[in-house]
Amino acid sequence: MANPLFSEKTFDKISVASDDVMTMQGTLNKIALLLTLTISVAAVTFYAALQGQQWTSLLLPVGAIGGLIIALVLAFKPTLAPTLAPLYAVLEGAFVGSISSLFSGLAFMAAVLTFGVLALLLVVYQTGLIRVTQGFMRGVMVATGAVALLYLLTFALSFFGIMVPYIHEAGWIGIVFSLVVVGIAAMNLLIDFHLIEAGVAQQAPKFMEWYSAFGLLVTIIWLYLEILKLLAKLNRR
Repeated sequence: MANPLFSEKTFDKISVASDDVMTMQGTLNKIALLLTLTISVAAVTFYAALQGQQWTSLLLPVGAIGGLIIALVLAFKPTLAPTLAPLYAVLEGAFVGSISSLFSGLAFMAAVLTFGVLALLLVVYQTGLIRVTQGFMRGVMVATGAVALLYLLTFALSFFGIMVPYIHEAGWIGIVFSLVVVGIAAMNLLIDFHLIEAGVAQQAPKFMEWYSAFGLLVTIIWLYLEILKLLAKLNRR
């Protein structure tokens, strides 16, 4: 419900009249494949950028724009996920590797923290320490939307030379803001876990394994980028 590309409504729109249905093991396999693709491409891009390969500078906009286009297509056509989700992983790997090279001393720590948060939230979800209720999902949705609107406003104002003060700086306000956004991204992971279980329980069509894996990958990449921003702010203090 919080991730605009991955929500309960996604499953409501999908016909379940299929003998070949979504399974938890199948979804986990797709998640592992997409993560492997993303990390592999990111690692190659990161290494090439540090070696001074000029072509890697093109991968940041290409990966960002290409990934956004695919995400928009999949939001309306989830049936294309088996084909487009791996391509999204490759493009985002190029984007992540390129942007990580700008923070080379922090990238590894950000990756470790990201997967640490992912593992911790999975344990929290499985043990029921935090229950994903309708109220919880609505709250995370509102918080995620607020962050998205603020980022969009910041981006729009930048064209007029206007910078939103504090939140992108290394002061305490900026650090606290980043901590809050990291927390919101982490809460989205809980919702993704819940939606994957819901899809399996509803016996959604097989292609939803790819779409669910894609939805989780979107959240993981967002979490990584926010942790990288937080570490960069802390490093500047």
